Amino acid sequence: MAFFRWPRIAMALCASAIAGAAGAASGATPSQPARISFNRDIRPILSENCFACHGPDGARRQAGLRLDTVEEATAELESGARAIVPENLDESELLARVVADDPDTVMPPPEAKIGRLTDEQVETLKRWIAAGAKYEPHWAFVPPVRPATAAAALAEHPIDAIVAAKLATRGLALQPEADRRTLIRRASFDITGLPPTPAEVEAFVADPAPDAYEKLLDRLLASPRYGERMAADWMDLARYADSYGFQLDRPRPTMWPWRDWVIRAFNGNLPWDQFALWQVAGDLLPNATDEQVLATAFNRLHPQEAEGGSVEEEYRVTYVNDRVTTFGTAFLGLTLECCRCHDHKFDPLSQADFYRLFAFFDDIDEAGLYSYFTEAVPTPKARILDNATVAALAEADETCGEKRAELAAR
Repeated sequence: MAFFRWPRIAMALCASAIAGAAGAASGATPSQPARISFNRDIRPILSENCFACHGPDGARRQAGLRLDTVEEATAELESGARAIVPENLDESELLARVVADDPDTVMPPPEAKIGRLTDEQVETLKRWIAAGAKYEPHWAFVPPVRPATAAAALAEHPIDAIVAAKLATRGLALQPEADRRTLIRRASFDITGLPPTPAEVEAFVADPAPDAYEKLLDRLLASPRYGERMAADWMDLARYADSYGFQLDRPRPTMWPWRDWVIRAFNGNLPWDQFALWQVAGDLLPNATDEQVLATAFNRLHPQEAEGGSVEEEYRVTYVNDRVTTFGTAFLGLTLECCRCHDHKFDPLSQADFYRLFAFFDDIDEAGLYSYFTEAVPTPKARILDNATVAALAEADETCGEKRAELAAR
């Protein structure tokens, strides 16, 4: 399951095209998709107009109606009506309410001050109900499936066929093949983040071999710059920084080994499952290696406080919350900030779910504040990092020595 050798542009194109490929294969047109998708077409309508009163929040739910699950949306209400009756527009009370003229029955109610559904939204709901009102789980819980698409006329690669199918739903077609000079620039910037040299451009343009482009990609993927390029996005997602943040924002010279590990992981084509597992819990693996332990610095990349008067326990809990929300964003495809305080309004996550996950990151002995005058943060993870790279870290930390001495003398 090696993941990292995919050029970034191919991954991006597939991500945007894969959802619509099946629809294109079944006869979609630019103006009207062949199949209504709950996640793409219906959930946004219900989230914007209905879930505040008829969503997962039981404390605010009105009339006992919940529209975010198929079981409750299609159940009989106390009035005897059913909000949604699959394949039956006349019996679906939801439709009757959104088109009603009586201010006492129309939904959303006038006092909500969010306006009425547009004609297009009403038509979308009708098409969805007529087709069976199929619900879909949150997209993060839907396993990816390779779409079955007919090969496009101009497609020379399966990825081209997927992209072409999605473009067709918008009345678009593939662009003409790029010339050699444009192609090497695009590939070089995308894979390494750097432009090709003039000599590399001329060599590629002059190469008559039918596999010249494949050789170009192999060369770029073998470059150490590839890992640096790929690591940049992951470092953003993982909230990497070379300082502690907050008011003092002291330099943090003990985290760069993790940055270098990420670069090595990409350049070494580390399989995705190992890349994820090592960062979340590499130190818990049997006979964990130094590399696996080092990877868990992912959990220590959050800002850390040293301001006088700060409450240690408050910041310790803040750190754990940061780990939970970063884990959700990086590995689950979910935002977990909302359910820290209440059941999530639009995603199937409860406050209890948040604190169950919180418990996994709340079992290490750490301080809520670090000392400005210590060499490293007094935590197990920081101690492991120092032991692994003690000589290099000591050399890097010399840059802060004069300032520490100055402050200590005050």
